Amino acid sequence: MADRVPSDHDSVHTVRAALATTGSTRRPRVEIPADEADRFPADEVIRLVVDGSEYHARIDTALTDDTRVVAGAYDSPRFARSPGDAPNRLLEWIDRADLAVGGSVLVDVVEAEFKYGVRDPGERVVYTATESPDDSLASIAERLEDS
Repeated sequence: MADRVPSDHDSVHTVRAALATTGSTRRPRVEIPADEADRFPADEVIRLVVDGSEYHARIDTALTDDTRVVAGAYDSPRFARSPGDAPNRLLEWIDRADLAVGGSVLVDVVEAEFKYGVRDPGERVVYTATESPDDSLASIAERLEDS
């Protein structure tokens, strides 16, 4: 049985992030403050737990500063890198949870540079602990996935 880690466990670092919009699409995205940027790998695909399900998301750097941005959560790493028409599970959750642009969400660092979670402030969640693959396995998996 896999280990489970609650969001309020000492090993989980929680960051208060903002729901904001940018560009002409006006779609919400999660903006992680620049002073917490070192906890989030720029331009990398990570695992993101949204509403109890694990997806893949790309963490980008904002154009204006070191703010980290998560614009979507997708069913595969390939879709996280190039979403096209893939369903965006993050936007679906924002709609279901009735969260408002300008409000806050919490982002949990479950396994640095690998697994994160997003939740409504005040909500407690339990994550399934997943260890990140070693670098050689991760690079093999990425090459297979891209082919």
